[in-house]
Amino acid sequence: MNFISDNAYGASPEILAAVMAAADGTAVSYGEDALTARVTARFSRLFLRDVAVFPVVTGTAANSLILSALCPPYGAVLCHEKSHIAVDECGAPEFFTGGAKLALIPGDGGKLTPGSIDTALRNFQSGVHSAKPSAISITQATELGTVYRPEEIAAIAERAHARGLKLHMDGARFANALVHLGCSPAELTWQAGVDALSFGATKNGALMAEAAIFFDPASARDFGLRRKRGGHLVSKMRFVSAQLDAYLEGGLWLRNAAHANALAKTLSGGLSKIAGVTIPHATEANAVLALVPDALAAKLRDGGAKFYDWSPSVEGRTLIRLVCSFATPDADVERLLDVARS
Repeated sequence: MNFISDNAYGASPEILAAVMAAADGTAVSYGEDALTARVTARFSRLFLRDVAVFPVVTGTAANSLILSALCPPYGAVLCHEKSHIAVDECGAPEFFTGGAKLALIPGDGGKLTPGSIDTALRNFQSGVHSAKPSAISITQATELGTVYRPEEIAAIAERAHARGLKLHMDGARFANALVHLGCSPAELTWQAGVDALSFGATKNGALMAEAAIFFDPASARDFGLRRKRGGHLVSKMRFVSAQLDAYLEGGLWLRNAAHANALAKTLSGGLSKIAGVTIPHATEANAVLALVPDALAAKLRDGGAKFYDWSPSVEGRTLIRLVCSFATPDADVERLLDVARS
């Protein structure tokens, strides 16, 4: 019963088959192959406009390289204090931007709001003495399993663009957010004001495949150079593109996300009925945050469940995070709930 991360499981069979098929014959190197061109065209159709697409193999690369294109070394990126770029990327955004500051903003449910952004911007009023806010980064779905609605994104984008800032979306779990909302990829991104997207696939069935997507291709003029200089231009790019191609083919990405989301809902609903358990945030994607008695957390682990302690124990209860994946068996959720109920 592994609920530590949606990275714990392997890859969808369709994606593995696509990688094997890409091994046949020869292809031009460094992303000049036909398969990579097909993926770019597929993304343009998906988002209902021409987009610039740059496959990479990690979310850290997608996030950090995009931010380097949006923010100068003397700039600042506004982000939630619990965001992946702030907590889990070992300073990579600062490294690739050449030293830009991450301005960490608190917020309920892992979200930024126009009000919290306005408050943060007041700290950058000292002329040449302060970093210059250049971008805002939001996480979709958030680290707490909540989801930004298109109107929430639009309100943040309005604040950003009015001040000359760009809006980046870390979409490591973009598919999970999209399935929850039932809207189109365009409505959840550029139509709401997003300038660039880190499109995730690895957590949802790929081996190692992400895409840096710019909704205005002109703004990505030097991104290819940044990707190469940063060591993230894969020579046999067709193997990364094959994953993205299969991921999007026939809606595989949405089916995978729907499975994970549905299991998280079942898990959240079951745990909420157990005495002493509190679900502090709405379960809107594939992650469940649960405040549980320490004795129950120990019992779950003794029963074979693996999960992450999100925060230390306080007064005998610990906030834990359980993440469901595209391949999590239904039986594992039921088994964990059975252990908890017993």
